[in-house]
Amino acid sequence: MTEAISNFFLNIVGKELCVFFCAMLPVIELRGAIPLGTALGLPIWETFLLALAGNLFPVPFILLLIRFIISLMKKIPFMRRFAEWLERKAEKNREKVEKAEFWGLLALVAIPLPGTGAWTGSLVAAVLNMKYWKSLLSIVLGVLIAGVLILGISYGVAAIVASAT
Repeated sequence: MTEAISNFFLNIVGKELCVFFCAMLPVIELRGAIPLGTALGLPIWETFLLALAGNLFPVPFILLLIRFIISLMKKIPFMRRFAEWLERKAEKNREKVEKAEFWGLLALVAIPLPGTGAWTGSLVAAVLNMKYWKSLLSIVLGVLIAGVLILGISYGVAAIVASAT
């Protein structure tokens, strides 16, 4: 079964789209997509651009639609808990961002740790009612910084491993 899944993604979808779609996933984002591109042997520039594009793709939609989606989810009994969890997650990061809006949001997105990133940053910006373009710019810059950090770590480790063998 694992081989069939691996075959589907690598031979049918392709390495490039695997990196792009991996970067779109919440929690994984480019923190997982860049090491994946490294492991798949993609060139550094291609990995970076695919991960960046994939990570940023959902951001405008989240910024524009998440509050509406959460309000709809609260009306559906089995979705209410998830909607409330999303709100709690945004509230948990409120203090970090509220003090210095633009720079706080940028820092939240740029720090490559679990629970941070473009998805969380977009959610927090939407819940805080930050201006769309200001939020988008802050998130884009944060993703660029996180991408450069992860790229350096991923390709640095790959270079060390390659030189050791």
